[in-house]
Amino acid sequence: AIHFALSFLLIHITGLLLWLPARGKIGDFRRRDGFIIVTLFWVVLSLLSAIPFMIGPHLSFIDAFFEAVSGFTTTGATVIVGLDTLPPSVLYYRGQLQWLGGMGLIVLAVAIMPMLGIGGAQLYRAEAPGPMKEEKLKPRLAETARSLWVIYVGLTIACALGYWVAGMSMFDAVVHSYTTVSTGGFSTHDASLGYFNSVAIELIAIVFMLAGGINFAVHYRAA
Repeated sequence: AIHFALSFLLIHITGLLLWLPARGKIGDFRRRDGFIIVTLFWVVLSLLSAIPFMIGPHLSFIDAFFEAVSGFTTTGATVIVGLDTLPPSVLYYRGQLQWLGGMGLIVLAVAIMPMLGIGGAQLYRAEAPGPMKEEKLKPRLAETARSLWVIYVGLTIACALGYWVAGMSMFDAVVHSYTTVSTGGFSTHDASLGYFNSVAIELIAIVFMLAGGINFAVHYRAA
């Protein structure tokens, strides 16, 4: 818990130092600005998100940064061995990184910060995955982002309940639901889903990996 508290403090100090010089300034984003901000957003977030890995499991900077990038991009590659011996807080943190990265933190930002206005549209176009960016689910951008997150959260809850009913502990079910719906693949065990040796769990994983990989415009129309 101490390493997360220290990380929280360092990240917020960094955020304040970046925010204070720009406080009160208003400007419109062009499309090019949106793409640049998205790129910088992921890089800076990954750098900051690497801090708990350096303080907790004592990874080197490169290894911690690799783990954070792998989480946010839902790549699923890891440099950590001995997952079964890690504290639950670190395991949960890894899963949560993938879950947030699965939909895209920019889309989350657009959903909760409609005051971005036109700038939000540029960020959304730069971040929205695949053919979904051409789909007009709802007229307003913020409403669309909220709708996508409602679907994402709903799939995650259903997946967690499925895992729990199939025999996982509640903790394992929640973390694996994060990494299944995001199609990232992080696990709380070195053997991944093979640790549970359960056909039911593997079938649930298949169903929700497919659901997480489908264009969310399809989910929205089916809801």
